[in-house]
Order: sequence, then C-alpha cells, then structure tokens
Amino acid sequence: MDIDQMELIRRGVVDLITEGELADKLRRKKRLRIKLGVDPTTPDLHLGHTVVMQKLRQFQDLGHQVIFLIGDFTAQIGDPSGRNVGRPPLTPAEIAINLKTYISQATKILDPKKVELRYNSEWLGKMTFADVVGLATHYTLARMMEREDFKKRFQAGDPLSMHELLYPLMQGYDSVVLEADVELGGTDQIFNLLVGRELQRAYNQEPQVVLTMPLLVGTDGVQKMSKSYGNYIGISEPANEIFGKVMSISDDLMWMYYELLSRKSMDEISKLKEDVAIGKVHPKSAKERLAEELVARFHSDSDANKAKEHFDNVFTKRNLPQEIEEKRIDTNLGQISLVQALSMAEIAASKSEIKRVIQQGGLVVNGEKVTDIDARISTAETYDVKFGKRKFVKLSFRKI
Repeated sequence: MDIDQMELIRRGVVDLITEGELADKLRRKKRLRIKLGVDPTTPDLHLGHTVVMQKLRQFQDLGHQVIFLIGDFTAQIGDPSGRNVGRPPLTPAEIAINLKTYISQATKILDPKKVELRYNSEWLGKMTFADVVGLATHYTLARMMEREDFKKRFQAGDPLSMHELLYPLMQGYDSVVLEADVELGGTDQIFNLLVGRELQRAYNQEPQVVLTMPLLVGTDGVQKMSKSYGNYIGISEPANEIFGKVMSISDDLMWMYYELLSRKSMDEISKLKEDVAIGKVHPKSAKERLAEELVARFHSDSDANKAKEHFDNVFTKRNLPQEIEEKRIDTNLGQISLVQALSMAEIAASKSEIKRVIQQGGLVVNGEKVTDIDARISTAETYDVKFGKRKFVKLSFRKI
C-alpha cells in the first residue's frame, strides 16, 4: 500500500470507518469502487457541494474507479438528513430541470472520461412492493430511530413519514447494487452511509468503508454554506463574483477553504500558512492565490487574471468598473418599488435577499446609500447601482 495514497485520502476527512478496512482493501485491490451519491435537488452547485466531489477527484487521480450516482429516484422522496421537518418531494419534471446543469457543473471537478455515471432509477424504479418489503426486513425500527434527527422529531411529536424511513434503506441498497468498496458523503450523511454497510453484510458483500467530509462554512463564517443563508459561492457564478466572495471570507476561514478546496499539497499549504504567520506573506496575498485558483478551475486562467485585476481596480484602488452591465426594465408605471426593480433586474436570487442587503446598508444608488426597503424610484431616470460589495449595474427603464 502506498503511504502517500493514504495521506491524501485522509486529508480533510472527519470520519473514516474504518481506516484499517480501507488499508486492507488497498492492499488487496489495485482499483477500488468509490461511490458518491447525489440527489439533484437544486440546479446550481456551490463550493460546499464540491468538498466531497474534490475528495472523489482525489480517488480518481489515484487510479480508482469512481461512481457518480445521480439519485434521480431518491430525489423524488427527499433526503431527510439534518432536517427537523419533512422535505417536500421533487417532481420528475423538477428533477429533469436540475439535471440539465448538474452533471455539466460536476464535470468541472471530475474527469468525465474516468467516471462511471449511474442513476438509481435503474434499479429502484423497477422494484416491486415485495422487493421493498424484502429490503425492509434487513433493518430494524429500533436501529432507524437511533438516528438523531428522526429521534428528535419523534420525541417532539413532529410528523415523521414512513417514506422518510425508507430513504436510508434506498441509499444503502444503492451500495449493494453498485458493490461499492468506499462511499463518500458529508458528515450529515453518516447514518445513511452506515446503513449501506449493514445492507451489504445482509446481502453477503464485504461492507463498504465510510468516509465523510466536513460541511463547508459559508462566507459569513458562521453557518454552513447554503443558498438559503445567502452565504454561498456558486461555481457557475461570474468569475468576478467568485473572486470577490472568496476575498470576503475571514483570514482564519481561508485555511479551511485551502484544505478542503485547493489542489495544493498540505505541505504547500502549511508553508504558506507559516509564511503568513511570520509576516513573510500578507493574508490578502494568500487569499488572492486561493481566489485565483478557484476561479481558474471553474472558468479559466485568463478569467482568473481578469478577476484579480477587476478586484484590485474596484476594491483596492476604489475605482468604478470600466464596464457596468446595463439592466433595462420594461414597465408602464411612472414610479416603481426599488426592491421590485432590483428583483426584475435579477440582481439577487430573491426579494428577501435584496431587502436584507438594503437593511444592512449594502445598497448604493447614484452614490447615496439607501436603507429604506419601501423606497420608490422614478422610471424616467437612469440609476447607477452598487449592490453589496461586488455587484454594479446601470438600471434603466423602457415604457411599454
């Protein structure tokens, strides 16, 4: 077994169940089957999603067979992991929309030529009710209720549907069908992954090794990265936006991002951290290197260079961007709510995010800060808008 291989595999890992089993598998098999299952519950991936994908890429680079499993069937049920209420099931139409962009985004991280792409509807969609009952005989209700989120909801008297109890069994059965040697997931997936080990034993297979990665903290430095918290960095966002958001994270949080997202070796990262600590390298410079690396990965080297120049020009030298995108809104009104206008200009994902930025003092219109979420503007004028720290648009209107 290659010692360097184990060191790379351990990097950033929270749970490895068990390391001894993994070492034994690596000694006996040159090429392990490494499974990562994802439910396409959203059309856009952010850096938090990529943490475990980056680990999958490491296995890929080590020469193992990686299996990128799309949970197109399980997404219709919804993973209950870490939730205090039931997750609304997705329709096949919603899943199809999300799939259009999901795989193309994932292949920005994975080598598409070396991926076994599978869909769990291949087998779950063909199971009869008798098959489901047979699967359920291999796991007890007592064991299922050991799961922390299920237990809390049950004790609180909150609804806990039977289909949610079936979800871990289905994810575990995926490992049986695919004969996985290792399954990856976030720390919130630990229960589901362990069910996979038990089901493989029940089906006379060698149990998979379970490997979990931490949940990436968002740009606010507090909550896990999530679109709902507004602290995310989307991998399909413009290069300038990704660069600026990475630069906004704290100096301490930067090192978590380096460990979980960078392709630099841990020795390189340790040396850089030491140089920052002794003042040889400024933290801003270290953060710029990280921002450039991530922009280059999801866009290009050229885009990374341009994003750095843009950031230096706008945020270091305090100049306005040379080119500001114009957003023209069609309306027959003489006045319009500023929140509505910004929503129509698609400056943010939701009106609630727009209101939050306004209340936090992050909106500047024609050089003046706006803090009133009920403010209205004339549609006869043109407005230079700075939204948050990084977004600039010229807002104009056209009568219809």
